[in-house]
Amino acid sequence: MLLPIEPRHCTVCKQGLYRDKTMFRGGWSRCTVCDEFIHYSCLASGKFSFLKARPRICKKCRAAETNPTASRQAGSAVAVGS
Repeated sequence: MLLPIEPRHCTVCKQGLYRDKTMFRGGWSRCTVCDEFIHYSCLASGKFSFLKARPRICKKCRAAETNPTASRQAGSAVAVGS
């Protein structure tokens, strides 16, 4: 019995990391913060829009880095005692 090969999915755009989609768009890379494979186009922009930031960081991690209060409030629930 052969098991099908499940492709990885980009955590930013939720699309598969298929070779036919990524071959002419720069391929894929790994985010240095969350350590997930993502499309090259889903990396955060650097100084110029067509260059990518170094170290490689995805748009989702960059948004959490620039706005830490929103990600902290959404991620944790605070228990209120009486």
